[in-house]
Amino acid sequence: MDTSKELLFFFSALGAFNGIILGVYFFFFTKKKHLTNYFLGALLFALSIRIAKSVFVYFHPELPKMYLQFGLTACFFIGPCLYYFVKSAVDEVQIMPKSWKFILAFWGTLIVGAGILYPYETYSDLWRNYFILVIYFQWFVYIVFSGFTIRSILKKIFSSKEKTSPSELWFGTLYLGNFLLFLFYFLAIMGASAATYISGAVVFSFILYLGISILLYRKKTDDLFLLNGKISNKKIDPAEATIWSEKLENAMYEKSLYKNPNLTLQDLSQEINISSHQLSQFLNNNLGKNFTSYVNEFRISEACKIITSSDKLTLESVGYDVGFNSKSTFFAAFKKHTGTTPLNYQIQALQP
Repeated sequence: MDTSKELLFFFSALGAFNGIILGVYFFFFTKKKHLTNYFLGALLFALSIRIAKSVFVYFHPELPKMYLQFGLTACFFIGPCLYYFVKSAVDEVQIMPKSWKFILAFWGTLIVGAGILYPYETYSDLWRNYFILVIYFQWFVYIVFSGFTIRSILKKIFSSKEKTSPSELWFGTLYLGNFLLFLFYFLAIMGASAATYISGAVVFSFILYLGISILLYRKKTDDLFLLNGKISNKKIDPAEATIWSEKLENAMYEKSLYKNPNLTLQDLSQEINISSHQLSQFLNNNLGKNFTSYVNEFRISEACKIITSSDKLTLESVGYDVGFNSKSTFFAAFKKHTGTTPLNYQIQALQP
């Protein structure tokens, strides 16, 4: 290869490699465990594998056909990961619904099964003439669905009158980048004169480095993954709310988190792997209470058990044992939740 091709190969291959590294970061190492992080990590994995295939096959066409099949298989997951990435952000989903798992499992079974039954090495014409059209059609459909999901964001981006938030610009940029990538690859397989497979890899590398520069430039990145920075009035889906409620109760009872007087909303949200924003929304809209009231219910319940089982402890010490940091706070919370004072409750409980 001459110098220009060597630079092109280096830039494209490095983009694919960095995409994998960034995918690992979003999947495993982000502080905030948003569901959008996981789908972004999966999206970067799929894109990076697809790009790596294009790069190496473009510069080394003698490679085994297995690499072509591997790249097209990864391509089959780009559309679904993109759609669920934007869907989880717009609908503020933090626990993956069973329907999403089923659809992803269906696509995975379909493409892997087709690859086993009809390997590219043996059925290359079938892949080149039919399978690739199905793969790109599926990718296009998901791009359309994704665009419809964030249509209001795209409208704001292209409007000079409306100001976009950092998260809206972030999601819009990632969507448009994926759209351009699809467009370049589609034009290439359709035989457009100015489009080649390597152009898709160059576009991906450019978009990836743009995304990395945004992450490095911003000191705070958590807000990039929340399209609604404020607590909305929308209730969490009942099925998802049931799962959250069970996880919260298990965390509170098994680890006795309520006994920690310094327990915060963020601490509790991290225990069940959702954002503090989502937890606050769930408590306020689904349970009709704030974080303090929710935690104090566990504390008062435990205090009542202690008071009815023994009169040897002072009421003040009971309050400290269950997680309150002052006598006055304990007494006020107790009366609010039970309608009486700790002393009256103790007298009534210990009467023969």
